[in-house]
Amino acid sequence: MTHRLSLERIAAASSVIDPVFLDSPQFRAESLEAVFGCRLVVKVETLNPIRSFKGRGASLYGSTLRAGDTVITASAGNFGQAVAYACRSRGASAIIFASVNANPLKVDRMRAFGADVRLHGEDFDEAKVEAKRYAAAHGLPMLEDGLEPATAEGAGTIAIELLRWPDPFDDLLVPLGNGALLTGVGRWTKAHALATQVIGVAAAGAPAMVESWRSGRIVTYERIDTIADGIGVRVPVPEAVADMQGTVDDAILVTDTSILAAMRLAHEHLGLVIEPSGAAGLAAIVENPARFRGRCVATILCGGNLTPQQMTEWLRRLP
Repeated sequence: MTHRLSLERIAAASSVIDPVFLDSPQFRAESLEAVFGCRLVVKVETLNPIRSFKGRGASLYGSTLRAGDTVITASAGNFGQAVAYACRSRGASAIIFASVNANPLKVDRMRAFGADVRLHGEDFDEAKVEAKRYAAAHGLPMLEDGLEPATAEGAGTIAIELLRWPDPFDDLLVPLGNGALLTGVGRWTKAHALATQVIGVAAAGAPAMVESWRSGRIVTYERIDTIADGIGVRVPVPEAVADMQGTVDDAILVTDTSILAAMRLAHEHLGLVIEPSGAAGLAAIVENPARFRGRCVATILCGGNLTPQQMTEWLRRLP
């Protein structure tokens, strides 16, 4: 069966993606190894202009744009920043729909990169419905994260870099929202490191992607309940769920309590500010220490956009 995500396009993406998003740091988190009891490699995707891995897929997609083009998308904030950044670099325009409850720091950063940001709906999925309506009404392309293959294939370059690590990984823990990160990374990993278990990690308060993958049918929710806005999906993209087949070995749901603990550990031991979605992989170890004890584990710290208030509340005070 031909997979929707192309290994050839993932391999070629590194020559197209803006270098500012490539070759992110990856290293042994030795002080956390003492806490978790496993060998741990972290890949830090927050040290770039948008503080997120999303720049890879958006930059790959953006390479097809021409000056004067207009792109419509919806975002909880990180993908929107990435699209705004990519459009600005190509002389294109971005109209981005976000929830009225979106992280204000992310909204401000989207606008700072030149996007026309429009707030609509109570959550990301309601904003996406409005974005699709607007795009159709105005005859403009709708860029949907997780549906557009470039968003996942760009993310797949993370796996190319991770697998240069000299030792094989037993487990690769990947945050799971709309699926672009997990499917892109999983696609490359299962083709080049078959023994590595690719494990998606989603928030327990937003289980739609995990339940859809496990059941083989699309499961939706009326609402979500998690602080991890970047992986807070209640209406899965069917194509992204299908992309998980053959690329994902398992999936774990983690509580907000474990996510907060993981964020604090990253801050205290690594000196990193990681947002809830970006800490999901670490939260899986917090919540399942026995499962990973003694194993060689890698995870992607995929986002670091927190407001000052969130940093004060979540990083300096016990939940």
